[in-house]
Formats: sequence, C-alpha cells, structure tokens
Amino acid sequence: MDQSTEGVTLIAAFVSDVITLYDGKPNQGALKEIADHLDLSDPMQHVPIEVYNQMCNYIETNIGKANTRLLGRKIGERAYQSMIAQNMVDEHSSPHQLMKALQQVAKIVIYDPKNRGWEIVKVEPKEIIMRRTQTFNGTLQLGLLDTLLRKTKAVYPSVELIKEVESGAEYDEYKLTWMKV
Repeated sequence: MDQSTEGVTLIAAFVSDVITLYDGKPNQGALKEIADHLDLSDPMQHVPIEVYNQMCNYIETNIGKANTRLLGRKIGERAYQSMIAQNMVDEHSSPHQLMKALQQVAKIVIYDPKNRGWEIVKVEPKEIIMRRTQTFNGTLQLGLLDTLLRKTKAVYPSVELIKEVESGAEYDEYKLTWMKV
C-alpha cells in the first residue's frame, strides 16, 4: 500500500472529534499537542491527514486498540450523519448502499491527489469485502465499519479484519457479514 501522505488532507472535524473524545482525560493534552499548529475553528477546512494519523496512532500505541475502535465508532457516526445530510442513505439502506456511500463520503471529506480511499472488493447477499487503500488507521476502521453496518439494522452484524498490512498484505481488507437486514 502506498503510505505517502503528501498533499492528502481531511476535514478538521475529524481532528476535533479525536480531541473531544478525550475531553478531560489524561491523554487529551498529548493529542492537543499533536494538533496544536492547526486551525480547527472551521470544521470543514481541510488539514493534513498526517496529523490525524499521528493522533490515531498515539491512541492505539498509548491507550490501546479498544480505544482506537471506540474512536472509529465516533468517526463512523460522523460519516453516517454526513451521508444522511447529503441524502446518500436513509434508515432503509442496505449494507451495500451504505458501503457505496462510504466510498463517496471519503472522497468528500478526504482530498488525496492519488484518489485513494475505499474499494468494494466483493458483494454477496450477506457479506461485503472492503479494502482500505488510504493511510487512515486500520484498527479505527473496524469501529467505523461496525457502526455503519449497524445503521442498516443488520441482524448479527460482524466486521473482521481478514488481510492486514501489518502482517504483510498489500492492503487491509475487512469482511462485513450479517444474518439478515
């Protein structure tokens, strides 16, 4: 996977979400310090994704993977609200429709001159394989995808990391499964 972040930006709201999630907690100061050079006053202003990635990696390394997934759930909620606001999905949308909307939202909230983001590798009646081609934190994506899958009212939703860059795969791939919607 191309790990470069040159010229890649995302909306400041995501950086603010990270800081807000740790409001009043011991690690908030370290997270603020990572982002202290950014102007976060306009949530839709684009900022370097590298700062966001540093914050997510700090959380995973210093607080733990469970907290990184929790942050992913918060980011998933923000992504879902963005999809709703832009009339991309509604409460009756299928898992496939939501994953297609995720691809579109990623292109709106992240600017990447190399056009990386999400790919839908496989779609079956009760399974979707998603590939992460952007540099965002892989553990965080477990929480994000889980939140989005649950928004479909899927019964017994599950998200599993089936290929991992850290283990030598070219890309992280996630298998989303459910019993019925």
